[in-house]
Amino acid sequence: MKKIERFFALILIPLDFLAIVAAGTAAYYVRFHPFFTSIRAAEFPFDIDRYTDLVLVVAFVWLFVFAIAGLYSFRQRSIASELSRVLLSCSAAMAVIFATLFFSRFFFESRFIAIAAWLLAIVFVCVERLVVRALQRSLLRLGIGQRQVVVIGKPDVSKPLIDFFQEKQRLGFRVVERFSTFDKKTREKILKMRKNGTVDEIILAEPEASREMTLELLAFTDNNQLGFRYSADLFSAAVGRSVIHMFAGIPVIEVKKTPLDGWGAIYKRLFDTLLSLVLIILTLPIQILVATALFIEQPGRVLFSRLPNGKKTMRIGENGKPFHYFKFRSMIKNAHTFRFDPKFIEKYGNQREGTPLFKLEDDPRVTPVGKFIRKLSLDELPEFYLVLLGRMSLVGPRPHLPEEVDAYQPQQKKVHTVKPGITGLSQISGRADLDFDDEVRLDVYYIEHWSPWLDIYILFKTPLVVLFKKGAY
Repeated sequence: MKKIERFFALILIPLDFLAIVAAGTAAYYVRFHPFFTSIRAAEFPFDIDRYTDLVLVVAFVWLFVFAIAGLYSFRQRSIASELSRVLLSCSAAMAVIFATLFFSRFFFESRFIAIAAWLLAIVFVCVERLVVRALQRSLLRLGIGQRQVVVIGKPDVSKPLIDFFQEKQRLGFRVVERFSTFDKKTREKILKMRKNGTVDEIILAEPEASREMTLELLAFTDNNQLGFRYSADLFSAAVGRSVIHMFAGIPVIEVKKTPLDGWGAIYKRLFDTLLSLVLIILTLPIQILVATALFIEQPGRVLFSRLPNGKKTMRIGENGKPFHYFKFRSMIKNAHTFRFDPKFIEKYGNQREGTPLFKLEDDPRVTPVGKFIRKLSLDELPEFYLVLLGRMSLVGPRPHLPEEVDAYQPQQKKVHTVKPGITGLSQISGRADLDFDDEVRLDVYYIEHWSPWLDIYILFKTPLVVLFKKGAY
């Protein structure tokens, strides 16, 4: 770990302390502001000096809670994850303070100050950490504190990774060299770079690398004090969450499919039901306008809910079970038949050729109104009703056609562990621009690492992806 990374991790402790003290002090002055005293007179036995002494003690308790919550970990987290931890930690710290006061029989008269201090502490600490994060990222963009990385892997896997690091310099990775494989010649070059101080870690971007080469590279990085990361294949991703049980003295590993089980499933269903109902009400005027425009353009059904033969349109849902799917119609009538027409495919091709999916970047079957509503993803508004009915979720893997699912590889069917979603991790990470294998990897990661905050992060980011039309067909 670089010294500047340790600096930014350690400086959070005094800055958090100052933010908490500032929040407590600000709460005191807010309570005695003429605006609030005119509403209700303030009766408080502590003057500012005695109160400040109390705040200093409380601030140390909060830092202890922050430390237990992992807010001073050297591990990098997303902004959403860090801010959510701050909110929960501030709430937990306040609960500890109240419990301590209760059991010590210490009478604290001003509930207003306590609540104001809690809310201001959340705001102050969040702002402070955002400022620190912004400063750190600014330095990384200038090349200060970047980790110098060597990527090992074939071009088809390593190039997207290299391009991504080059585009997202704020992540702090600068690729200094790429090698196709780890052999004697590569070893000598990396050792020379290590001696010159021009490499900090190695990334093995080769999911199909042999076990021998991976272990050899791991030992090499251990012996030369280099960081090591590697891209996982589908199986490695699948066993990422495991629990060890002891039976008869024998360790047995249970692979947890998803946190979306038990209370996780109950929470997600309640969240989906309430939010989908709100979204249906809020978007109802837009739904009426879209339906009217589609009917004027092409009288008849405004929903894509049946095939040319009259059968219901189906998608594959949770546990591989099919369900009746519908959305706003965006194509000409009988458009579904063209995807099986050899002449049509020969003329227009298939953007996803070699995968179970069928996509066209400039699809001639899409109507003018359909093209507009697709750009803004308005064709998917009826999916809110599917969420309300429990067939889909707001966040999850995209639902695919039965004939597409029939062509899945066995390991790819893990995406059916949970309900399909209107949006998901793969949708905000590239949507139609992603290879199908990359899409599956992202969806599997979501399934295995689900959390309420991950859902909220995806939902907030989705409108930005739609507006900038990243990977939207």
